[in-house]
Amino acid sequence: MAVPRTALKKWEKVREFALGLPCAAEEFPWGDTVAKVNRKVFVFLGAPDGGHPLGVTVKLKDEAIHTHALTCPGAEPAGYGLGRAGWVRVPLEPEGAPAAALLCEWVEESYRVIAPRRLIAELDAR
Repeated sequence: MAVPRTALKKWEKVREFALGLPCAAEEFPWGDTVAKVNRKVFVFLGAPDGGHPLGVTVKLKDEAIHTHALTCPGAEPAGYGLGRAGWVRVPLEPEGAPAAALLCEWVEESYRVIAPRRLIAELDAR
């Protein structure tokens, strides 16, 4: 199953943005791509191999942002109990899926929830 080109381009922009955040690192647990800060995941990026629909999973503590993310086509609380902690999975492929710029805002929000204060201060100073 081929990944739609627009979804893949969006995924690449979000991945590049996430890895550009202070002290962000890419790892590949379970064969998926994740971005971590301080050894903690702040965004699950999945795998762009077409095995599963392309999407991102972010931790959104701000209630308004969390609610907005859940209104996206196909969005849902993340599995494995992560949804109860504010994690939301947002697919990139369906019609009406969020633009890369909005996804990057959500990735930054997730980063701010996970990252230590000194790195948030570094991000704010940019």
